[in-house]
Parts: sequence; structure tokens; C-alpha cells
Amino acid sequence: MDRDAIRKLLSHVRKGTLSVDAAMMRLRHMPYEPLGFAAIDHHRELRQGHPEVIFCEGKRPEQVLAIIRRMKASGRPVLATRATPQLFRAVKRIDRRAAYHDSARAITIQDKIRPDPSRRPKPAGGVLILTAGTSDIPVAEEAKVTLEFLGNRVETVYDVGVAGLHRLLDHRSRIEAARVLIVAAGMDGALPSVIGGWVDKPIVAVPTRIGYGASFGGIAALLTMLNSCAAGVAVVNIDNGFGAAVLAHRILRTKI
Repeated sequence: MDRDAIRKLLSHVRKGTLSVDAAMMRLRHMPYEPLGFAAIDHHRELRQGHPEVIFCEGKRPEQVLAIIRRMKASGRPVLATRATPQLFRAVKRIDRRAAYHDSARAITIQDKIRPDPSRRPKPAGGVLILTAGTSDIPVAEEAKVTLEFLGNRVETVYDVGVAGLHRLLDHRSRIEAARVLIVAAGMDGALPSVIGGWVDKPIVAVPTRIGYGASFGGIAALLTMLNSCAAGVAVVNIDNGFGAAVLAHRILRTKI
């Protein structure tokens, strides 16, 4: 239940068109709903501006489906990350609106993915997501789907890593027009530093596990980004496209 829904509910109580007991029944699952194996945080949108998101890895399909059913019952849109095609087929059977974003490994359930006019960034720029290589795209796509789910305008530029910086220069105008940049890179993880020394935009750096043996599953890229000599670079965990998207979303919502 979001702010508008609660305000409307309280307005009905004040006008006498809804009894206190009826209002209490509607509020019975706030702030969370225990399911035994999970506690659904219905209060999160009120606190943080976006609903709870389901992380599917490690959960049994029936657990994910139970969570989705309860979220749907509360009237909230659904975003499930790290989901398999098999899980999506099960979700599709309980809601035909469900969409699967293959590269992002994400499931969304909402009437339509479109920017929320109350939160839409100014036309001058939204979020631009860049990847160093093609292999980094799945992490970038997780960020893209999350940002769109949250009502943001997103653009992407893929495969512009430091092995060929001339490719990056071709997108200079788009980089300078964006309000926030998300940069995903594996291997040496150098791309966020390169861009960070070039622009005055907030940069959210995402190390990916892409690379040969000495990359240590993304740890090398993570350490490179944490040790960036360019100011204004924030780093999230390895492969955490979702976390990068939420941080970018909150930066966009901050009133300056």
C-alpha cells in the first residue's frame, strides 16, 4: 500500500464512508505479512518509494509463487530478479500480464512499463547504462529492467570498453546528457575510472564476474573500481545490477 492509497483510505474514514473496522481490515498486513518462510514487506513502498523486489535464487518455485500471489493481492506491481524461464512459465499461469526479460533474468508484472509522471527525470537526461563488453550485458539489463520498473527513462550503450576507447568517444553527447551513469565492467574493471575522469555526473560502477582466472570471479574488477582515482564513483557488489539501479533511481529522485 503506497502513500496515495493510505491517504485515500484515511479520507474515507474521515468522511464516514468507511468504518474504522473496515479500514483496520485493509491495513491488517502492514507493515509486513508473515508467510512462515518469508515476511512480505508491504510497508516498503511507503518507506522507500518502491515496492519490495523478489530475489528468486535460493527460493523454491512454490515459495516465489506464494509471495507473488500475496503481492498481487495487495495491489502492488511485481519485480522478481534472477528468475529462470521455468519459473516464469509457472508465474505466467497465475498472471497473464507477466513478462520475462531473458537477458536480465527478471520477471515483471504490471499493467504497463512506463515512466511515472511524478518521478520522471527532466528531458535533459535520465540514466545511461554502459558496459565494457558484450558479456557484461546481462548485468546491465538487470539494471535497465529495474529502472524502467521504477518509472525511469533509461538508455544503453554496450561494448565500449578500454580495449577500444574510440568506441566510447562516439557516445560523448549521450554521456554528457545523462544525469546518472551506470557502468558495468569485468576483466580489469577500468571503464568507470575512465568515464569518471571525464564527466561531472554521479557514476555507479558495477563489477562483473567476467574475466579469466586472475579476475577471481569479479574481485579484480571490484578492487579496481574501489581504488578508482576518479572522484564521484560509487561501487556496488559484483553483478549487482539491481542494486546499481536502485541507487541511480534514488539519486534521480533527490531534489536539488
